[in-house]
Parts: sequence; C-alpha cells; structure tokens
Amino acid sequence: MSKNTSNFFSKFATSVADLSGKPATFVIAVVLVVAWAVSGPFFGYSETWQLVINTSTTIVTFLMVFVLQNSQNRDGKALQAKLDELILTSQAQNKFVGIEKLDEQQLREMSRKLAEKAECIEDVADQKAS
Repeated sequence: MSKNTSNFFSKFATSVADLSGKPATFVIAVVLVVAWAVSGPFFGYSETWQLVINTSTTIVTFLMVFVLQNSQNRDGKALQAKLDELILTSQAQNKFVGIEKLDEQQLREMSRKLAEKAECIEDVADQKAS
C-alpha cells in the first residue's frame, strides 16, 4: 500500500472514529432504527422490510470494524512509544506530545529508534553492574 493511501486511510479512520463516538451520531442511529420500526406496519413487516435493517447494520458494522481497528492500532503504538520515552528518561521530551497523530510508518520508525536506545542503555547498565 502506498504512503499516500495509508495516510489517507489513517486520516479517514480517525475522522470516522471521532464522528462515530459523538452523542449526535448515536441519536441519528436511534432515530433511523425507530423510523425503520415505525415503518413496519406500512410494509406489512415483510421480509424485505427486515432485510433492509439487517443488511444496513451488517454493512456498517463490517466497515466500522476496520476503521476502528486502524485507529486503535495507531493509538496503541503511540501510547507505547510515549511509555517507552518515559521509562528511558527522567524527563519526557516534548516531541512525544501528540505522536498519536503520526502515520503508521513514522510510529514504527520512532519505536525502532527507542528500542535501539533501550538496548544501548541496557548494555551500559550491564557493564556498570559487572
């Protein structure tokens, strides 16, 4: 996947995740379900009427799984990088504030650098202990 596609999807996933967590979005979903339920008698509670809600909710759920998982993965990686920085230093660097907004490649690179730094510190500590 190209970097542009990855960046677009990351921004898209973040926006959708933010919107889906708002109270107004929940209210809209409830209104749609109530409108569907109220329309039942007009359609004679037909199979098509039932299929509309089943198909709609299945499609939305299926797509939301990928969007929310992407957001959760990036947030988890960013949180881990922040924790690594706090563990490795007595004072966290300001550059780590807001890193959850970085794209996945930037987060991977930051995690790699922190792992290398941790290995160096561990080696120095082992040498001093010996």
